[in-house]
Amino acid sequence: MSRSTAAKPKRKSPGRKKISTPARTINLTLRLRYHTNFGQSIFVTGNHELLGNSDFNRALPLQYLNDEFWQVTIALPVTAKSAPVTYNYFVRESTGALTHDWGADKVIHPASLTQSEVLIIDSWNYAGYSANAFATKPFKKVLLPGRNFALGSDAPANVTHIFKVKAPLLTGTQTVCLAGEGDGFRHWQWNQPILFNKVPGEDFFTVALDLSYAPSPLTYKYGVYDIKTNTVIRLEDGEVRTLQDTSAPGKLTIINDGFAVLPADAFKGAGVAIPVFSLRSENGFGVGEFLDLKTLADWGKQAGLKLIQLLPINDTIATKTWVDSYPYAAISAFALHPIYLNLEKLTAKANQRFLKKLSPEKARLNGLPALDYEAVINAKLAFVKKIFPSQSKETFATDEYKNFFEQNKHWLVPYAAFSYLRDKFGTPDFEMWPRYRKYNAKEISSLAARAPARDEIEFYYFTQYHLHCQLKEATDYAHSQGLVVKGDLPIGIHRHGADAWQNPELYHLDMQAGAPPDAFAVKGQNWGFPTYNWPRMQQTNFAWWKHRCEQMSLYFDAFRIDHILGFFRIWSIPLHAVEGILGYFVPAIPVKAEEFPARGITLNLCRLTQPYITDQVLRDIFQNDSDKIKSQFLTADGSGNYSLKPDFATQRQVERHFAKLPANESNDKIKIGLYDLISNVVLFEVPGSGGKEFHFRLGMADTSCFKTLDAQTQSQLNDLYVDYFYRRQDDFWMREAMQKLPALKRVTDMLVCGEDLGMVPDCVPEVMRRLGLLSLEIQRMPKLRDREFSYPREAAYLSVVTPGTHDMSTIRGWWEEEDKTRVRKFYEVELNQSGRPPAVCEPWINRAIIIQHLESSAMWSIFQLQDLLGMDEKLRRKNFHEERINVPANPKNHWQYRMHLTLEMLKKARAFTEEFKEYVQESGR
Repeated sequence: MSRSTAAKPKRKSPGRKKISTPARTINLTLRLRYHTNFGQSIFVTGNHELLGNSDFNRALPLQYLNDEFWQVTIALPVTAKSAPVTYNYFVRESTGALTHDWGADKVIHPASLTQSEVLIIDSWNYAGYSANAFATKPFKKVLLPGRNFALGSDAPANVTHIFKVKAPLLTGTQTVCLAGEGDGFRHWQWNQPILFNKVPGEDFFTVALDLSYAPSPLTYKYGVYDIKTNTVIRLEDGEVRTLQDTSAPGKLTIINDGFAVLPADAFKGAGVAIPVFSLRSENGFGVGEFLDLKTLADWGKQAGLKLIQLLPINDTIATKTWVDSYPYAAISAFALHPIYLNLEKLTAKANQRFLKKLSPEKARLNGLPALDYEAVINAKLAFVKKIFPSQSKETFATDEYKNFFEQNKHWLVPYAAFSYLRDKFGTPDFEMWPRYRKYNAKEISSLAARAPARDEIEFYYFTQYHLHCQLKEATDYAHSQGLVVKGDLPIGIHRHGADAWQNPELYHLDMQAGAPPDAFAVKGQNWGFPTYNWPRMQQTNFAWWKHRCEQMSLYFDAFRIDHILGFFRIWSIPLHAVEGILGYFVPAIPVKAEEFPARGITLNLCRLTQPYITDQVLRDIFQNDSDKIKSQFLTADGSGNYSLKPDFATQRQVERHFAKLPANESNDKIKIGLYDLISNVVLFEVPGSGGKEFHFRLGMADTSCFKTLDAQTQSQLNDLYVDYFYRRQDDFWMREAMQKLPALKRVTDMLVCGEDLGMVPDCVPEVMRRLGLLSLEIQRMPKLRDREFSYPREAAYLSVVTPGTHDMSTIRGWWEEEDKTRVRKFYEVELNQSGRPPAVCEPWINRAIIIQHLESSAMWSIFQLQDLLGMDEKLRRKNFHEERINVPANPKNHWQYRMHLTLEMLKKARAFTEEFKEYVQESGR
């Protein structure tokens, strides 16, 4: 190295020595107001090493102070650069169960504390408080943004106490005020109260006071002060507040009083529910698209609505047939469906000529009354693949795309590789692939980085990025119009999808999820999804659910948990079953073998677990075909009973047999009859229990297996059946839900609603109240067993009321083609009408039912668009049968409903929109 280029040693510059700020120590006491019961203990956790770094297992225990308080004192080192500390409390029961103090607004700013001793007196934030809903995303970001800013009193020179309180529903001209006993509290003079400040974006109203000479105890109360009129317009409800605390030099007391005791049910909103695929626009491609939500939001604003509710929008492309129209069978819980892509928005100027060639097919598809799923998705994917080579490079070079990829690669790369391999090997069933059956991150990363797979995999990156941009544009626009967007969180995943391929250990792939029999599906529902391996998910601290919520929050403000009962227990169906009737709840406390003799049931349990088949049973099911069934499918035991031959012992075996035969009414009747034989049991033996544990078949009393037993055995079995379904499980299922749902809610700031319909355990309403989850209330599906209909006016505030959902007929469909006896009762009692109800659901009937729901006490009234249009004779569809979205009893339902009007026509229907807006405003929504 020559002298001229040699590196010279750096000299230390005198007088420039870096001086670090020495740490000081604050004596910090956290005191929580909470009355415990015997066996309970309280802990605090937070994002600081002294608080366990948010690890519940390392949380700091509090000590019992008295019947009112628990507390802990720590020596907190502080520098000028100390980061804020966010913390929460939780209660541990003697059983080990945890109950969490809610919210993320307990924050300490150490760098701003100048005192050597700090006492923080906290209030427990019960998750079920209605007011907590207003700290969620739809209210803070859209519906109530900036409404709660007010200017109050200046801080004194010597601050001894800081009072903090929340009042989320105050308007922009209102602030919290305070008065109390003594000079510091102005001697209860409400004509000159102490006014609070509130910084925009903060949840608390605050005021700093000098109470150096205040008496102890401190007694005070909060009120609401109107800055425009300079008056106190009301005081909080309840007794005066009392605080045992004295000031001292160098001490600061911060009082977090939680919520002011004010009404927390003043907000009410109305919304519209419609699947994205059902939207129709003048320039559409035969299907609704994300950008059509902008036009829907325009109409929603005109109509006085505050919410748009959607069905799931994830990619469901598995079979590449119309079966994929089912939106609840996503191949990825994260990827968006390419069918919702707007091609005009996507296409660069140089490729517009290709778009013009699609115009005839686009016009044809858009003119169809229903969605032609296969034609639409095939045309769109073919077009995107055509322009991808010429547009991808520019897209991939943008910072926006690079950020998108980095934030989403944990699911995007596996999903794109899965989609490529699905196409390459001709099946989504990864167990059938010749290579890559087992997901390996390194192998897939290598595959995605090299030709020829690279370009085909990157095609899915490209498509997902543009879907993301278009959906974000649509939801941001809805926000600008004052509407929030509510998504749908499906309970299941596709068993042949990217999630199951990437993380098979998170699912029970040997089981199928579904729903038990009910009035809508008498043989139950078999959705085909694998069930969740909850213990494994809990070991990862529910990371998969956390990622899922993070992804949804990019677009949605609220979401509906599809089949929330699945978080308590899921209806699990063995793979050998076709019908949901052969399922049972998992987890569940089984019936032990010894319980039967203990109740006087002495018969051989094989009589209850094996299909009961006799000549009479065969005549009842098959009539004149009985002899044919005996010879082909059954084996006689010589005592008048029969068993199924080994090749037809399960419903799947029967299904495979008849799949090879001509499809006709006779074969279908025999197939269904054999299904009924197989389900003609009372008990299911728990696999692996050696005949020692059993689950009851739901609806056992309807089986001939049960009906042919003697009366005493029937009575004893029925008692055990009631105990199994309605008594022994409830506490168990509550504990199951409380391990999962709080963890799910903690990772999101979205408003969470639950679809709590079906066979609802008694513990469900209590869990939802505890967690502040909104329930779903449907007028013709009352939850109280002694009610014919539920009453919208009596709905709990934290609920959503609706006349029906996508799984039900519309108001018109219910009125005109379902139970006429119930319709007559509804006409007489709920509509207060006399005489025979009209055979046709006239517009005034739709209108009356809509108004009943608008006048509900619930936070939200949400309506299917079909039901709203049913109020208008000119706008309603002529054939209401075409408005049904899903038939749950039909596992092969084709999801193809489309609006018969365009969104542009709806916007121009001013008379209808203004009339509906009046109803919304008159109801206080």
